[in-house]
Amino acid sequence: MIFDTQTLIAMFGLIGAVIIGGALMAGPAERTGLPGLAVFLLLGLVLGPFGLGLVNMTLDDPFLRVVSTLSLVLVLFTDAMTLDLGEVRRNKTLAALILGPGTLVAAFGLAGAAWWLLDLPLVAAIILGAAVASTDPVVLRGMLQGSGMPPRMHLALRLESGMNDVLLLPIVMIALAFGVAGGTPPAGTLVSLLVSLFLLGPLAGIFVGVASVRLLVLVRDRFGVRREYESLYVIGVALTAFAAAEALGGSGFLAAFAAGLVVSSLDVELCDCFLEYGQVTAEMALLFTYVLLGTSPIWSGIGVIGPAALLFVAIVLLVRLPIFAVALGAVGLTLRERLTLGWYGPRGLGVLLLALIAVFGDLPDGERVVALASLVVLVSVALQGGWPLLRRRRRTPSSAPAPVLAPQQRLTEGEFIPLMPTAGQVEAIPLMPAPGLPERMNLEQMRLHRSRGEPVVLIDVRTERSYRATETMADGALRVPPDRAVAALKAFGVPSEAWVVAYCT
Repeated sequence: MIFDTQTLIAMFGLIGAVIIGGALMAGPAERTGLPGLAVFLLLGLVLGPFGLGLVNMTLDDPFLRVVSTLSLVLVLFTDAMTLDLGEVRRNKTLAALILGPGTLVAAFGLAGAAWWLLDLPLVAAIILGAAVASTDPVVLRGMLQGSGMPPRMHLALRLESGMNDVLLLPIVMIALAFGVAGGTPPAGTLVSLLVSLFLLGPLAGIFVGVASVRLLVLVRDRFGVRREYESLYVIGVALTAFAAAEALGGSGFLAAFAAGLVVSSLDVELCDCFLEYGQVTAEMALLFTYVLLGTSPIWSGIGVIGPAALLFVAIVLLVRLPIFAVALGAVGLTLRERLTLGWYGPRGLGVLLLALIAVFGDLPDGERVVALASLVVLVSVALQGGWPLLRRRRRTPSSAPAPVLAPQQRLTEGEFIPLMPTAGQVEAIPLMPAPGLPERMNLEQMRLHRSRGEPVVLIDVRTERSYRATETMADGALRVPPDRAVAALKAFGVPSEAWVVAYCT
């Protein structure tokens, strides 16, 4: 792509369209289960050579390489930021089974299927197997809308989506080194790669993460920092960690993941700021990548359709079912729950980004790897991404913690807290303000409603990590998990006509 004035204008217009479209699609996607990613792929198709011909993105385009690299950095960093190491330690058996049989066995099993069915060279088959073993948290979030899935199953999926990409990336990088060398690479090259992946990259990420948190705490304590800027600060940490590691000869991708782990462990407030604001910014960048891939590259998957390719796709989508059915029996899940978890493994951007590494690394069969990965993603987005539209939208209240009504810290006079609609006013999670209702309410307004005899319920919707940092709650508040608010309110027996006032700080 040549960056002249017209190209720059087209890129600005495309970025603007993605931001506007992402904002407008958020509500309908959450309420209906519509696979929003499919919309952005179709937008790319309309703009690409098969449509209006405004954008033609090829696999060897440097711009695609830059955007894909940025996206993979953000994917890994976001994975780390959403991980709670304390939660991982408390559920170490579940995490080990998810990552061992659930990810590694699936990856190498799919590599074997690709080698046998598709006649791919072994290295290309391993890269493809690792790529298509990656699951997409964005598509997964849409699948979970209205699913009524118990918290234990939510936890399993959250652990998987937070850790599988960083486990699969080294497999891709090591296999690529063998593929580019045409056999076993020199010992020095292999040692250098291992040091880059497992030493220099993580160390650079840890250093940048620790230094960034300490610097922010110093400035925050002395002068204060607005939460919106903290979220952008975190994205800056991810990019700095990547650049620092690459400058030292390390893996910038693993550095970004390590930096995210450090930030999420050392600074709960900074982590929550990212989840509130920065994650949306990161997702917009990922949607932009979907549009670019949708202009032409992802549709290369249609060109490889055949009996063997379709059989491979079916294996990719179904391989998790027997693996999860056997492996997760040790953690007390029923067979039905294990099979459900096996189905909830949609493929998306992570698959494409890992497959593109083969092209950027000049693997001889790289383009075919990308085409086959693209076919997997297209079928997965259509079937698994559209699952909420096919599933009967029937929700059952999940188990919720008991109300906490012990003496707690009171909110200060005049402090504003966001208003959330009640269980009788919404149809999906996460909750969204109902038309005509105010989005904020202060303590004086709460007292006014109560003086009129109107039921007012105060709920604590802090993230689990923030809640554990300080379990002090507002007087009379109910503890409600933010991702299961409607089910928890129903379990508490909150009347549908009640005012429900939520606070998260």
